[in-house]
Amino acid sequence: MFRLLLALLCLSIGAAFAQKKKISEAPYFPTAQQWEHRTPQEFGLDAARMQEAVAFAKANESKNPRSMEQSHYQSFGKEPYGFAIGPFAERGEPTGLIIYRGYLIANWGEPLRCDMTHSVTKSFLSSVVGLAVDQGLIRSVHDTVAPYVPPIEVYGQPLLRPADELGQPELLRPFDTPHNRTITWDHLLRQTSDWEGTLWGKPEWADRPAAQSSEWLNRKRHTPGSVYEYNDVRVNALALAATSIWRKPLPEVLKTQIMDPIGASNTWRWTGYRNAWIVLDGQPVQSVSGGGHWGGGMFINAYDMARFGLLTLHKGRWKDRQLLSENWVSQARTPTTAQPTYGYMNWFLNTEGKYLPSAPVTAFTHVGNGTNIIYVDPEHELVVVARWIDQKALDGFIKKVLEAFPKK
Repeated sequence: MFRLLLALLCLSIGAAFAQKKKISEAPYFPTAQQWEHRTPQEFGLDAARMQEAVAFAKANESKNPRSMEQSHYQSFGKEPYGFAIGPFAERGEPTGLIIYRGYLIANWGEPLRCDMTHSVTKSFLSSVVGLAVDQGLIRSVHDTVAPYVPPIEVYGQPLLRPADELGQPELLRPFDTPHNRTITWDHLLRQTSDWEGTLWGKPEWADRPAAQSSEWLNRKRHTPGSVYEYNDVRVNALALAATSIWRKPLPEVLKTQIMDPIGASNTWRWTGYRNAWIVLDGQPVQSVSGGGHWGGGMFINAYDMARFGLLTLHKGRWKDRQLLSENWVSQARTPTTAQPTYGYMNWFLNTEGKYLPSAPVTAFTHVGNGTNIIYVDPEHELVVVARWIDQKALDGFIKKVLEAFPKK
């Protein structure tokens, strides 16, 4: 009898341990109110090396001014028509989070501070386009954009038009040129559209202009899909097109369909330019920008960035909800033919280890000027947020983080 009881006790303990192991191995997602902390040691990681990585990130702060307005006028502000038309703000200390298996294992700086995130905004923009595809508002990313975008009235036009504007267009038609009518959603998402025109007072040729000014106005257009060019005017053309598709402000779409379900804070704000207002169904609506190139874009804290990174790590799934389809995430991670380290904006891929040589080739990042980065590493079940780190130090920082993991 004693042996039988002992055997039953052992089976019970074994089952309990198995259940505990099963629970601990299940994906963890933070609630809206709490993000559980764990120490690196609890996961068998080298705590000393992890702290070295954190110290490295703090020691390699971006050399750009903390005033985002001053930083702008020392860089993009020097371009033609480079004057700011959106808000800037002072940024905070070098900041970051390291998330392993969903748990917070390291943090530094001011992770609750709501700062500009620059072109990480593009990843949020492409996500609301992905939602439109998933829900059938866009039938296929390979459809041309022009049929989806009706003529657009700019808000705040004078009641009386001067005589010298008689016969001039009164409505925006951003895809109504022979070249622009051939552009697909996929071309815009991959920054291979070569869209031509001026939007919100910014001509596309003035963004990172060609060295030869003779090419600015009259060069021959590249066939869409053939040449990659990072260009915020074209990104903003995508934002305007997406606003037309949704018939509502894009921040509202993002909030209700992604940010609220992942438990993001109520402090993030997605802003546009002060002149980027349109009339939509009788209401003034701001067409938000895809970054902070002339001010604006996403203002957000590091925890909310990490939540978005965790969503993309899990292929668009959060707990038991598929917020973005796996198919969309797969497309976003497919290399662009003209630029293999770029997927959909702003999913930077580590194709052949070219972007981050020290990271697995399966890793990807959401990156913005500053540098702001969300590093996503499916191989290590890892999400890392680093803000205001020198671009040249990125690979060294990721290398140090990965050195805390046991060698396979």
